[in-house]
Amino acid sequence: MRTVGVLLLAGSRMFDISVVSEVWGVDRVDAGVGPFTLRLCAPGRVATAVEPVGVIPATHGLSGLRDCDLVVVPGRVDPLAPVPSAAVRALRSFSGTVAALCSGAFTLAAAGMLDGRAATTHWRLLDALEAAAPRARVVRDVLFTDDEVLTSAGVVGGLDLCLHLVRRAHGADVAAALARRLVMPPSREGGQRQYVDPPLPHRPERAGLASTVDWAVDRLSSDVGVAGMAAHAGMSERTFHRAFLAATGNTPGRWLQVQRVRLAQRLLETTDLPVHRVAERAGLGTPANLRRRLRAELGVTPDAYRRTFRVPAS
Repeated sequence: MRTVGVLLLAGSRMFDISVVSEVWGVDRVDAGVGPFTLRLCAPGRVATAVEPVGVIPATHGLSGLRDCDLVVVPGRVDPLAPVPSAAVRALRSFSGTVAALCSGAFTLAAAGMLDGRAATTHWRLLDALEAAAPRARVVRDVLFTDDEVLTSAGVVGGLDLCLHLVRRAHGADVAAALARRLVMPPSREGGQRQYVDPPLPHRPERAGLASTVDWAVDRLSSDVGVAGMAAHAGMSERTFHRAFLAATGNTPGRWLQVQRVRLAQRLLETTDLPVHRVAERAGLGTPANLRRRLRAELGVTPDAYRRTFRVPAS
């Protein structure tokens, strides 16, 4: 994989193009990486306006993609913008490896190249990708997919995919050397689920339930459970379960679990408490249970989550 082509379309994201340029367009032969040839290919070989600012001159027209080893499709600010028919034809006729960064998956979807394959994109666009590529298998909690064509999660997820491509073509040592030059790990732990901005669990408007929710939130570190919440609300467990589900869309047991995981996240982000104390403060009991719950909800361990999201003391 020595010759890499970038498909330049109007509205392409400058960051994605920069990622490709940083990986394959910089001379790092002294570090044992490369050499590579990078082609910027646009319909009509015209200079292309990219977002959020700038114009990039093309080095080749679409014919420059034909003999590349790899074609990378950057995301576009408007992922649903029409894809020129000439670009669709060029992608479909290309016989080498094709990879899309972030919302570039929508360009591949428009070319019919995701049908029957695993694909991903930025977590905010996953539902839209399912609609745009109904025959694809959209994978929600990965940093990239590799299923004949390749796709990546959003923004920095493109770097993860590019390093994977380097590793696949040139070996782990070359990928590790490149990662060191980029000042990033050769591979990141977990998927993009840990970066999703989750909606807060719905707070019921019904007065009795609302006061019970507030009461429970103040006691998450205790052994408060559904029975205690039902007693506080003055209901039988069955009646409370039914009323809570109708008011929030969640069972009270699920609601408590989500609240405790969110509290554990905040403690990992903002304190240096050891993991066993985080588990206790969040009402999850033991480090093993905290690890199990965090792995189930976010796909990572408490230590990995803290390394990624710890807010330094000012």
